[in-house]
Amino acid sequence: MSSTFFIKKKGNPKLAQKGKNTAVLKRKGDGELGGKSKLRAKKPNSKYNEEISSDSETDGPIDPRDRQSDEDCEYDETPQEKKLRLAKLYLDQLKEQDDYKAEKDSFETDLIAGRLQEEVLEQKGKLQRLIAKDLIPPDASEIRMLRGHKLPITCLVISPDEKYIYSAAKDCSIIKWDVESGKKLHTVPGGRKGTQDRHVGHTAHILCMSISSDGKYLATGDVNKLIMIWEAETCKHLYTFTGHKGPVSGLSFRRGTHDLYSASHDRSVKVWNVDENAYVETLFGHQDAITGLDSLSRELCVTAGGRDRSVRVWKIAEESQLVFHGHEGSIDCIQLINEEHMITGADDGSVSLWSVNKKRPLSTVKKAHGCHGDAGLEQPHWVSSVAALQNSDTVASGSHNSTVQVWKCGQNYRGLEPLFSIPVSGFVNSLKFSSSGQFLVAGVGQEHRLGRWWRLKEAKNGVYIIPLKRKLPIPEETKIAE
Repeated sequence: MSSTFFIKKKGNPKLAQKGKNTAVLKRKGDGELGGKSKLRAKKPNSKYNEEISSDSETDGPIDPRDRQSDEDCEYDETPQEKKLRLAKLYLDQLKEQDDYKAEKDSFETDLIAGRLQEEVLEQKGKLQRLIAKDLIPPDASEIRMLRGHKLPITCLVISPDEKYIYSAAKDCSIIKWDVESGKKLHTVPGGRKGTQDRHVGHTAHILCMSISSDGKYLATGDVNKLIMIWEAETCKHLYTFTGHKGPVSGLSFRRGTHDLYSASHDRSVKVWNVDENAYVETLFGHQDAITGLDSLSRELCVTAGGRDRSVRVWKIAEESQLVFHGHEGSIDCIQLINEEHMITGADDGSVSLWSVNKKRPLSTVKKAHGCHGDAGLEQPHWVSSVAALQNSDTVASGSHNSTVQVWKCGQNYRGLEPLFSIPVSGFVNSLKFSSSGQFLVAGVGQEHRLGRWWRLKEAKNGVYIIPLKRKLPIPEETKIAE
């Protein structure tokens, strides 16, 4: 058998593999070309249906969020760096808090120091706030009048929170007023003469009243020698004190307590404890009927002695008194400015400033409200009421010359200068400043509170609320002060 029968023709294997790959590539290439040709054929001609490639997106505005995300990707904070950053942030916060606390503590310390200094000066009777220079007279249209009493107003008080006014009159009635609205809140009607056994309230002219510093009790005194204690909130009658042998002409609660001082035409001063509904003691010294009384926080009171022309300071604990002389007529009204200074008014037309350390007035203004009468027979207008804005340099006086006069006290209370007058028609029988100095209240009537020497028919019986306006600070001055 020939060997050539079994021998096959062998080709180069590399060439064979190459040929196979070439064929495959040829088929692939044909497919791609065919696909491209199909796309070209399907491409629309309309400009509104153009396709935008992904490369064209980079031509538009870059979104900041994309940039931020890129930056975050670029900068990866390590745990140590994060700890360091947070620690710095925490230290900065602590420093800010410490600075704020130190500033606040410093401010509070200055505030407390200022208050303590004021309290010390107030206790010593040397505090004098300079308010008068900023006061300006109110317009007549801003003065409000509250009418409700049938006869002349004789006395009034303002509640410690300055929301209410209590007034009393010769018609024996008591009215509680709301300051903001001017409305009557409570009325205690007066009774007829001889009905005191069955009537709850006064049956004779009320001459004086006082309210406790916490606004709890109201005390009123009348010509029938009675002192009545009322619950100030509801005007409910609580007690009646008897003991004086003449009309009760002055009442004052000691500040911060419920101790009540009373003065009478029987020339005595009595001390009462309202909480216990008890009488404490009686002090004697005046030679004539006492016409006015006042007190502050110290255990003492001051009185005006009427025709004995003396002012007395009563030291209750020591049971002693200091006597002062200076007026030429009957001293009808008295008011403490602070613990060591007071103001008085008399029927000789004079207003005087006093210190408890001097036997004579520090300053006196004669004919403070002018004169009246025929030529050659002129008589000064009686000073029927005085008031003081406590611990300040501002005082006021009233008469029947149709004005309330506001005064400025000089340095250390040595001198009185008229500031301005406020038109008020009638007898100004009572004056009171609000504790904040925002307003002044005047009780006005057709007659004097202690008698019927004159009658002004054109006057109206009522309560006048007089706002005390202050000058606005000038910007330049404010800057200089700062």
